[in-house]
Amino acid sequence: MEAAKKFHHPYEPYDIQLQFMRTLYDCIEQGKVGIFESPTGEDLPLQPRLSGKSLSLACGSLTWLRDHKRKEFDESIAAIEGELQDDDEPEWMVQHSREEKKNQVVQARAELEVKLEKIRQHERKIRDRQENGPPLTKKRKLDDSGNDVDAVDDEQFALDEYESDDEGIKSKATGGDAALGLSKETQALMQKLGYGLSALPKAEDVEAEDELKIYFCSRTHSQLCQFVNELRRIDLPAAIPAVQEEVKKKASLHEELKHLSLGSRKNLCINSRVSSLKTVTAVNEKCLELQDAKTPKEKKCQFMPNKENEGTVLDFQHHALAKIRDIEDLGALGKKLGVCPYYATRPAVKPSEIVTLPYPLLLQKTAREALGLSLKNHIVIIDEAHNLMDAISGIHTVEVSLQQLQLARAQLTTYLQRFRNRLKGKNRVYVTQVVRLLDSITTFLQALDHKEGGEGVVQATELLKGKGVDQINLYKLMHYLQGSKLARKVEGYVSLEQQKQQGLNNTGAGKEVTVPVLTHITNLFMVLTNPAREGRLFYTAAEDKTQTKVKYMLLDPSEHFREIVEEARAVILVGGTMSPMSDYLTQLFPYLDSTLITTLSCGHVIPTSNLFVSPITCSPQNTDLNFTFASRNSTSTITALGESILRLLPHIPHGCVVFFPSYAYLEKVVSHWQATPSPSTQSLWSRLQGIKPLFKESQNTGTEELLSAYTSSVSDTADGGALLFAVIGGRLSEGINFSDRLGRCVMVIGLPYANPNTAEQKAKLAYVEEKAAAAAAAAASASAAASASASATSASASSTASTFSGGRMVTGAAAREYSDNACMRAVNQAIGRAVRHKGDWSAILLFDTRYAQKRIQEKLPGWIEASLGDGSRARGFGEVEAGLKAFYAGKKAEN
Repeated sequence: MEAAKKFHHPYEPYDIQLQFMRTLYDCIEQGKVGIFESPTGEDLPLQPRLSGKSLSLACGSLTWLRDHKRKEFDESIAAIEGELQDDDEPEWMVQHSREEKKNQVVQARAELEVKLEKIRQHERKIRDRQENGPPLTKKRKLDDSGNDVDAVDDEQFALDEYESDDEGIKSKATGGDAALGLSKETQALMQKLGYGLSALPKAEDVEAEDELKIYFCSRTHSQLCQFVNELRRIDLPAAIPAVQEEVKKKASLHEELKHLSLGSRKNLCINSRVSSLKTVTAVNEKCLELQDAKTPKEKKCQFMPNKENEGTVLDFQHHALAKIRDIEDLGALGKKLGVCPYYATRPAVKPSEIVTLPYPLLLQKTAREALGLSLKNHIVIIDEAHNLMDAISGIHTVEVSLQQLQLARAQLTTYLQRFRNRLKGKNRVYVTQVVRLLDSITTFLQALDHKEGGEGVVQATELLKGKGVDQINLYKLMHYLQGSKLARKVEGYVSLEQQKQQGLNNTGAGKEVTVPVLTHITNLFMVLTNPAREGRLFYTAAEDKTQTKVKYMLLDPSEHFREIVEEARAVILVGGTMSPMSDYLTQLFPYLDSTLITTLSCGHVIPTSNLFVSPITCSPQNTDLNFTFASRNSTSTITALGESILRLLPHIPHGCVVFFPSYAYLEKVVSHWQATPSPSTQSLWSRLQGIKPLFKESQNTGTEELLSAYTSSVSDTADGGALLFAVIGGRLSEGINFSDRLGRCVMVIGLPYANPNTAEQKAKLAYVEEKAAAAAAAAASASAAASASASATSASASSTASTFSGGRMVTGAAAREYSDNACMRAVNQAIGRAVRHKGDWSAILLFDTRYAQKRIQEKLPGWIEASLGDGSRARGFGEVEAGLKAFYAGKKAEN
C-alpha cells in the first residue's frame, strides 16, 4: 500500500492508475495542458465496480494541492530563516525570532479553518437578533401554491425611462440593477454577503480567502454526483503539518476537504413556481422576473437573500462546507433552512478547495461572471472531455426560425398597442429599431426558394438589408436590450393578456411560462453585431416556410476556450475515450507550443485475451460490406449485413449491442429486414428474433424503459440473451455501461462520418483547410527567415512554390484528418460501452471494409488496437467466425 499512501488512495491502485496519477501530478506542477485517456470502469482490486478514473483524478490532483500548500509553507519559513541569518544577532534571539515568525505563518494558514469558527460566531450573533424578532417560519413557506402570487398588474411591464446610452435605465422607484434584474436592496445585501463580481469588501473577521482550488467540470449533474461520492472515500493529511497541531488545540476544528457543488437554477431552485418550469431558460427568466425591481415585495421570491434571513444564508454557507455534499444535498439543505441554494452557494466558492460544476457554468464567460468565478492560477479539470469541442460550439451556436421571428414581431406589436403612449425618447427609437431588424431578417427568409433541404451560407450584410437598418448602431441597441429587459417585459405582458383572454382567475392556474422569444433572437442580433471570423451564418429552407431557419455556427472553439487556458494554472482534459487526440492539438490548442501539452493514453486493466476485435469486410456470401454514403442504401448491402449478423448471433452468449451510424439508417435497415421476400419465406427480422429477443432504440424511445427491458431479457434467459439496436451518438452510446452479460459483443455498422454535402460541413472543412494552410505558410515563413543562405532570392522563390504545393497537400490532409477524427471519436465512445472492469470480456466486431485500413485502425484506443492482432489483413468471414467461436469457447471454459 506504499504507492497508494503516496497519493492517499483508499485502495491499492493498478500500475496504470499510478502512472495516471504521477503524470497528472507532474502536469499540474509544471502548469501544462494535459490530455488524458483512461478507460472508464477501471475497477479496483478489493472494490469491484468502483470508477478507477474518478479516484485517480481526485487523488492525483488533491495530493498536488495539499503538497503545494505545504511547499509554499516550507518556502515561507525558509525565507524567514534566511532573513534572520543575514542579521547580526545572538543565536538565542535568532531562534526566538524564527519560532515567532514560524508561529505567525502557521497561524495564518490555520485561519483557513479558524475563520469558519469566526463565521459561526458571526452567524450566532445574527441569529440572536432574529430570535428576538418575529419567528422566521411564519414568514417563509415552501408550499406557496395557495398564495395569490401570480396576480399582476400590467403596469409592471412598462419600460423604465431610458435617459441616455451611457447611463442606461434609471428606475424611479428603486434604482435597481437592470442587467441582473435585482432590486437595489437585494444587490446591496448580495454585495455584503459576497455574491458575484460586484461584491464589496467584507470585514476581515468574516472574509474568506480565495483559496487555491480545483474546478472539476463534467457534462451532467449525475456524473458530478458520482465524482462527489468518490471524494468521500479520500482521507487527506493537513496541508500544513504544523496546522494540525494548532487544530488539535481546538477539538471543534479539523482540516477536512472543503468541497462545493455549483449548479444551475434548474437544479437548485426551491421555489415551486419556478422549479416546475420545463426549460432551463424559462426557469432563469421566471427567477429574474420575481426579483424585478417593479415586482411588489409580497410577490417576490421569498427565498432570496434579505435582511430577515441573512443569518440563515450564512448558516447555509457553513453547512455547505462542513461536509462533502452533492447538488441534491444542497437542494435539500436549502429547503430545510428556507433559503435559495442557488444564491447561497456563491460566497462559499472562495474558501473551497475543490468546486464541482457542469459544463455551461465553466465554459460560458457570462456564466462565470454571474457566479463571480475567477480561474486565475487555479486548476481546471474537465471530465468526459471527448465532446468538449462540440460542447463549446453548441454553447455559441444560435438558430432562429421564421416562425420565431414572426412571433416576436407579433408580441412586440401587441405590447406597443398597450404602451405606445408611454414610449418616449430613446425607448421609442430603440423599440422601432428592433422591429426593423426583425422585419429585415424575416424578409430575407421569406424570399428564399423554399424547396425542402435548400441551404447555404449567408453573410450578415444580407440579413441587414431592410429599410433603415443601415442607420442602426447595433452596439448601442444590444446595450439597450440588455439594460431595458424589453424581451422579458414583452413576454410577461403578452402572457398576462393570454391569461385574461382565456378567462383565468389570476391564480396562475393553467399558466405555462414560456421563454421570451425575443431573448432568443437577441442572441442572433449579438452575432450580427460582431460576426466572428471563426463562425459562419447559414440558412436552411423548408417546405413549411415557418420552419425556414437562419443559424450561426461556431467553426473554431479554440478562441472561446483560450481565456480559460491562459487564466488557469493548469488545464486537464480527461475522458475514458479521447482517441484520436490530434484534433485537440490542432483544433483546441493551435496556439500552444507542443512542450506545454502532456498527453497520456492509459491501457485497460483487462488482459488482451479478454477482448476479441476484428473488422468484418464481407458477408458469408462474400458480398463486400461497404457502408459509404454512395453504397450503404443498396438492398444487397443491407441484406448482406443481416445475413452476417444472423450467422454470428448463435455463437454470441447473453447480450449483444449493435450500433448504427444514424437513426435514419437504422430505421431503413430494420424496415428492409422486416419485409417478407415471399409468403413462404421468413423475413430477416423474424429469423433474428428467433435467436434472440430484439430491442431497438429510437428518437422517441425512453432510455430507462428500453434499458430496463433489455436488461431483464438478458437476465431472464440463459445463454440466449438479447439483441439491442442502438445509434452512435444516441442516448445509449455515451454514459451507459453494457458490462458483463449486457455486452458480450458490440457490433459497429459503418463509420458515422458527417454528411460532407451539407453547407455546414463544407464550411467547417474549408475552415480547417484554411487554418492548416495559414499554419503551413507561417512555418515556411519562419523557416525562410531563419535561413542565411547567400542565394536567398532564388531559395525564397523555390520555397514559396514548394510551400504552395505543400500547402494544398497539407490542407487536404487536414480536412481528411478532421473528418476521420470526428468519426472515430464517436465510434470509440460506442465501443467503450463494453468491458467495464478487470474481469469483463467481450468481442468487438467492426462491419465495414474501411475498418481494415491502417489509418482507421490507428485511431482506435490503444487497448483495442492491441487486440486486433493481424486485423489489418482483410480476413474472410469464415476465418472471423471461427476466431469468434474459439474466443467464446475459451471464456466458457474459464468460467
